[in-house]
Amino acid sequence: MKTIRVIQYGLGPIGCNTALAALKKEGVKLVGAIDIAPDKVGKDLGEVLGLPERLGVTVSSDAPEVFRKAKAHVALHTTRSFFKDVYDQLELAARSGVSVVSSTEELLLPELRNPDLAKKLDRLAKKHGSTILGTGVNPGFVMDTLALVLSGVCTEVRCVKIVRRVDASTRRMPLQRKVGAGMKPEEFRRLVKEGKLGHIGLLESMYLVAKGLGWDLTRHRENIEPVLAEEPQQTRFFSVAVGEVAGIKHTCCGFCDDRQVIDLDLRMYVGAKDPLDSIEIEGVPPLTLTLPGGVAGDVATVATLVNGIPRVLESEPGLKTMLDLPIPRAFRAV
Repeated sequence: MKTIRVIQYGLGPIGCNTALAALKKEGVKLVGAIDIAPDKVGKDLGEVLGLPERLGVTVSSDAPEVFRKAKAHVALHTTRSFFKDVYDQLELAARSGVSVVSSTEELLLPELRNPDLAKKLDRLAKKHGSTILGTGVNPGFVMDTLALVLSGVCTEVRCVKIVRRVDASTRRMPLQRKVGAGMKPEEFRRLVKEGKLGHIGLLESMYLVAKGLGWDLTRHRENIEPVLAEEPQQTRFFSVAVGEVAGIKHTCCGFCDDRQVIDLDLRMYVGAKDPLDSIEIEGVPPLTLTLPGGVAGDVATVATLVNGIPRVLESEPGLKTMLDLPIPRAFRAV
């Protein structure tokens, strides 16, 4: 088997766990690591990951130098959520001929909000032989791709309803912060109004489902509300008093003319009881899939990134979505 040379781009909680998972995969070798945090730059990657041994890879803040020297095949990209914010990072990878598997939420369907940038990156990727994919657990799997896979046994689909209920206390600190844990309700609503709070990628999930089913949505409705704590809650990172924000309820509905065809309901809050992921398809035959406990978000995000490595390498160059590549699946560990 040819050794796959991988750069880990971003060493936050998800990035570090992604690097650790990549180390366990047969035929994968980490050859570069990029981050801007002063407490990580200049250190051996093994030390940053908490391993007892050195890996011989020094964390660098000089991304162009890493791409120039590493001779990598793939970059596992875990930096920021918005396509515009990471465009230069993705362009660097594309111009270097390095494929990318990214957790950037808007990259699930980049043309939805940034069509011109998406076209530009697609052209560059094709020119330089790079394949770029945005994926993850949500968006990327449970509220979009999994529903589309399930629809494959239907002769007709009239409506898709997806519910995801997550106990945010089990997740990493940045996610608990993103859902507003511990905020006052008025602060939550102010940040929502300013576009600074909400689950990034839910709209992309809805339009990916629509695109996959061949539906042209004529309009959509989106709503973001706080879930208020009915009893005190304590996580490793936040204390939440009664009446404070425990998390978020974020919904999206998509319509074809006057008919609602997609309903996404995400509830992610500290203390959520009976977590689950549920997909209901109104069609022929009607189908309901429920995963009690739900998909473990942080672990699953790491898995989608690492398992995306062979899929991008086997695909044609360009900016791709989950619709363009073979079905997600695990590949062999050591």
